[in-house]
Amino acid sequence: MLREVTATRWIEPLHTGGSVPGLVEADDLGAYVVKFTGSAQGRKALVAEIVVGELARRLGLRVPELVLAHFDPAVAAGEPHQEVREMVEASAGLNLGMDHLPGAADFRPEAIEVDPVEAGRVVWLDALTANVDRTVHSSNLMIWPRRGVAPPRLWLIDHGAALVFHHRWESAAASVSKAYDFRDHALGRYRPDTAAADAALAPRITEELLREITALVPDAWLLPEEGFETAEQVRAAYAGWLAARARASEAWLPTSFRSAEQLAAEDERRSAATRAGRPAWLKEVPDLHGKPAVEHRRQAPPR
Repeated sequence: MLREVTATRWIEPLHTGGSVPGLVEADDLGAYVVKFTGSAQGRKALVAEIVVGELARRLGLRVPELVLAHFDPAVAAGEPHQEVREMVEASAGLNLGMDHLPGAADFRPEAIEVDPVEAGRVVWLDALTANVDRTVHSSNLMIWPRRGVAPPRLWLIDHGAALVFHHRWESAAASVSKAYDFRDHALGRYRPDTAAADAALAPRITEELLREITALVPDAWLLPEEGFETAEQVRAAYAGWLAARARASEAWLPTSFRSAEQLAAEDERRSAATRAGRPAWLKEVPDLHGKPAVEHRRQAPPR
């Protein structure tokens, strides 16, 4: 079972993602990034975090420890942002915490080398679980620890956007063999060996393993669910879908990825389109995708 902790001190909200998790200290003196049941993504995002995160761990990938975090909104009483206060007030009770990795850095391709075998396993996991949110624009990967402290490693975070099928159970069976476009996967430039990953990992996706993982999800996050009467029925549906998808890997196994050169060319096209749409007085201001302009001079707009 997942460990349970109780939040004792609110540190700060994290505005880097859409879910706005909160960094808290807990009664075991650990620090955790807590994702809330009252966030816009709701409880299904927390179900995906547990199922995909714990599956990744059992397949040998690095994921911060997940815990069930008891949260009293009074802990965050001094939070100045109204939207954050409203979210935590709607999240009293059990939420999901992830071990905070102090000093971790966002993944950047130039910061670390990733073996094609490891890259292949991450891509394979994302394809298995229909995780559409690990791209070159939003990697949901961290590098930890810092270089010089110990060899930096790749850590997987934020799986709330995976398991897209569970948002429409009536059509879930039809998506078991669905292929997704992973050409822009965050690790595509590392020549992911997805064939080797499939040979090594697919046989390990057993009903028994999936039952163990889905048992970690609290009943309250699984129900109510239209078409199901009990939490065990929902768990069985998750396990059945994932087991069937693993058996159908030949139909969805990603094998095509954009090279670093292709990605750079796409970034340049995007930057050029952005610059072309600007008024003349803004054309020299750099955008988020391209390199800074040679002449970084801003002129006043015409009157």
